[in-house]
Amino acid sequence: MKIITKLWIGLGVLIVLSPLGLLLPERFKAGAAWGEWGAEEIKELIGYVPKGLEKFSSIWSAPIPDYAFKGWEQKGMGQLSFAYIISAIVGICLVILIVLLLGRLLSRRK
Repeated sequence: MKIITKLWIGLGVLIVLSPLGLLLPERFKAGAAWGEWGAEEIKELIGYVPKGLEKFSSIWSAPIPDYAFKGWEQKGMGQLSFAYIISAIVGICLVILIVLLLGRLLSRRK
């Protein structure tokens, strides 16, 4: 089996397993995933929001906030799991597209 085939199989497995990020924290009452905190959550955790985070937090907003589509936040676990999988596919496609575009740009310069 070619290495690229193994890569695609691995990515497929990770996409299918992505709803674990939704299921496990709920099952173990763990709260948000480490490093995915918003300004409000950081304020709850440490008591204040660092100036840099406060300044730049309004600049960037996620294309698919909370890995779910607008209005799906209150839906069942099955639909949220589906939204997680779609979010993973969109993220992987965006990364592949960016890498391919950068590769073309950099190869033309040589």
